[in-house]
Amino acid sequence: MTTDTVGGVWNYTIELVGALAPFGTQVALATMGGPLSADQRRQVEELNNLTLHESDYKLEWMDDPWEDVEKAGEWLLQLKDEVQPDIVHLNAMVHGALEWGVPVVVVVHSCVMSWWRAVKDEEAPKDWDKYKEMVTRGLQATNMVIAPTQAMMNQAEALYGPFQARTVIYNGRAQNTYQFGKKEPFIFSMGRVWDEAKNISMLAHIASDLQWPVYIAGDEKHPATGNSVELDNVHFLGQLSEKEVVDWLSRASIYALPARYEPFGLTILEAAMSGCALVIGKTESLMEIWGNAARYVDPQNADELRDTLNNLIEDEFGRNIMGCRAVKRSHGYTADPMGQDYDHIYRQLLRSSVKI
Repeated sequence: MTTDTVGGVWNYTIELVGALAPFGTQVALATMGGPLSADQRRQVEELNNLTLHESDYKLEWMDDPWEDVEKAGEWLLQLKDEVQPDIVHLNAMVHGALEWGVPVVVVVHSCVMSWWRAVKDEEAPKDWDKYKEMVTRGLQATNMVIAPTQAMMNQAEALYGPFQARTVIYNGRAQNTYQFGKKEPFIFSMGRVWDEAKNISMLAHIASDLQWPVYIAGDEKHPATGNSVELDNVHFLGQLSEKEVVDWLSRASIYALPARYEPFGLTILEAAMSGCALVIGKTESLMEIWGNAARYVDPQNADELRDTLNNLIEDEFGRNIMGCRAVKRSHGYTADPMGQDYDHIYRQLLRSSVKI
């Protein structure tokens, strides 16, 4: 299994590896994108069914990555020869076209083309033509394409299809990790602050007009450019450990993420499991996941975000209702069913390959 160390794909990977343990699945995990943090190393050490293989090759969406992508492909094939896996699970797309010799699953967590449409409201520039070509080749070569929502799958197939086979498996988190604590009067948000898709800067922009303080956690420095994002009017907490995130979410009354693009949104799920009232971007994928368990705002409309948050601040009963709805809805996105669904796909592909 491949993963990157930069964003939510890491949390998804660790959760999935743990959820596969009851099925006797051993995972050789190949990391890319940068060195592991101390917290990430601790998470790895807690999993008995995981063997770690590290690299710092650039990811396919980073600037001018192609030499690294090719070297990473050679490294992955060497690892494959050493490990002799029954199945290959890729959490990035371009390496789907390598000669693996065993069934391959590729998960489309997000992609530059759909990101560009949602965030910039235009097609990605010509600079990304090679990316599109490489991703198309990778996805069309793989035995099974998986997406975390139907909305993401529809976009991926329209951009890169047709695929040999496809299915949707919703992401999950371990319910017992998150706590519904005594709620305090503040708004919380977290994520890759540098990613325009998260739209956290709009939350900071209207924070001075809110009746409650806003606390934001995450990484403000872009991993490719090194540029940092400055946030005014908010309490910026920087990168938090998993334990610290659990504590902040348990106390936060409202979780706000007015995302322009969010194919699943693990941080929103974590907030829901913690009983936060959700205020999130009105996108097709988020509406698919959260239904009536969230308040939605136009990601382009700062006034709507400000008014929605202030209305919730003033309406304790409505806030409690939304928090309860979020918790109830989160029960549909737990780690165990995710592990069962992936195990089912793996075994289905292994049976098919034996017949061939």
